[in-house]
Amino acid sequence: MPRLAYLLAASHSGSTLLAMLLGAQPGACTAGELKATHMGDAASYRCSCRERILDCYFWKQVGAAMASRGYPEFDITSAGTCILETESPYVRRLLAPLYRGGGLEMLRDLALSFSPAWRARLAGSIGRNLALIESLLEVTGAGVVIDSSKVALRLKYLLRVPDLDLRVIRMIRDGRAVSLTYINEWNFADSSDPSMRSGGTGIRRPPQRNSMAEAANSWKRSNEASDVLTARLPASQWTEVRYEELCADPAGTLRRLATFLDLDPDQVTLDFRSRTQHVIGNGMRMDATSEIRLDKRWKTHLGKADLDIFDGVAGDLNRRYGYI
Repeated sequence: MPRLAYLLAASHSGSTLLAMLLGAQPGACTAGELKATHMGDAASYRCSCRERILDCYFWKQVGAAMASRGYPEFDITSAGTCILETESPYVRRLLAPLYRGGGLEMLRDLALSFSPAWRARLAGSIGRNLALIESLLEVTGAGVVIDSSKVALRLKYLLRVPDLDLRVIRMIRDGRAVSLTYINEWNFADSSDPSMRSGGTGIRRPPQRNSMAEAANSWKRSNEASDVLTARLPASQWTEVRYEELCADPAGTLRRLATFLDLDPDQVTLDFRSRTQHVIGNGMRMDATSEIRLDKRWKTHLGKADLDIFDGVAGDLNRRYGYI
């Protein structure tokens, strides 16, 4: 069976860094977020190799491999691999809440079962995901694909695919650092080179203007969804890593994860940019350095008022994860 390592996390928790580190290891590959959403203008979006993604030779090879699997029209900028995208307003409403687990997920599944559009969409999207994973393995010659899509509800449906060897890496980062990125994505969650931000276009989009309360709640709900999901997995199928742990001891963390993914822990490399990778997703993929450095900017850019708001919304969960 094709093997997939799924990075489960709140957005901006370091998943792109971890995906590129793992993707650079012998026997592994990554293309970033296989759900392939939020690319903006496809004509100007750049692959992490800095070519326009529509011109990138790697994605043309993947397209040819997809065509051999029955998807001749495949284009990564409209991949059809986002399980949660649908034109049905009824289905969109049902898919809007984050993963809840238990009886609430059973109720969601029951309600979705009444929609022929959802059944067709789910089957078609799962088929495309499997074909894309197999195509990436074929083009790269790797044994495992790293998917940094992060979303718990997407993972729920991938876990139901019998023809997929799926391992889950749960990633956690201090919620105060993540909340800062939600408040100001342009400065704190994109490429260090402003000309490479916004998918390599350098064009600044209108800011999201999330309040601290909204940012803290988004981090909290995403992690609560991940907690509920991983609690239902067998211990052998998932492992946890902290962003701060990865930055403090990248070699040790990678050796542990390599063992979890059946890779060779004795061949770990930290120079992940020495190998050309073709990654979509977070803007740090466009940076030029392999330096692994803990980002602590939240300590100087969040004032007491913001920290008090965060603490009121998500402080208990942050402390439960060990962040004081």
